[in-house]
Amino acid sequence: MNSEEIAVDVAAELRAELVELAEALDRLRPEDWDRNSLCEGWRVRDVVAHMTMPARRSAPNVMFHLLAAGFRFHSMADRLARRDAELPAGDLIADVRSERLQRWRPPGGGAEGALVHAVVHGLDVTVPLGIGRRLPPQRMRTVLDALTARRSLVHFGIDISGKEFRVDDLKWSWGC
Repeated sequence: MNSEEIAVDVAAELRAELVELAEALDRLRPEDWDRNSLCEGWRVRDVVAHMTMPARRSAPNVMFHLLAAGFRFHSMADRLARRDAELPAGDLIADVRSERLQRWRPPGGGAEGALVHAVVHGLDVTVPLGIGRRLPPQRMRTVLDALTARRSLVHFGIDISGKEFRVDDLKWSWGC
């Protein structure tokens, strides 16, 4: 349970996260785009292509590809990410900055789900590149609360019962 409640404008945090990530991506060298991310088997460009898919593809287009993949979401997401990763880096960065991505909400996830998506995948690319980022406390609390919410644990098939998580500098904890 979050030990410190703070009202957060999640949409504003999402916009700020995307702007900050785009600024970090702007500074990458061409070879950085082909370095490994924290997502196994994906390069930085694959992760950015995946996270920006809603900026390029409509819901009907995604449903078409999902149907073509036999409703195997991970297979579809991998195929589209690898295909879209071949776009120029400038196009991918423009997608990170796009208003469409700022407005996108994952099914069942709302604005918090979009923020989690942006923060987690942003870290998937910035951490292995050694790009130090310190997320504002309210953004990190929102993400941690969303990730430890029952619906997230069920959705991602994660059992963390009996565990305790603490982030002392945020005065945040969950579990035992």
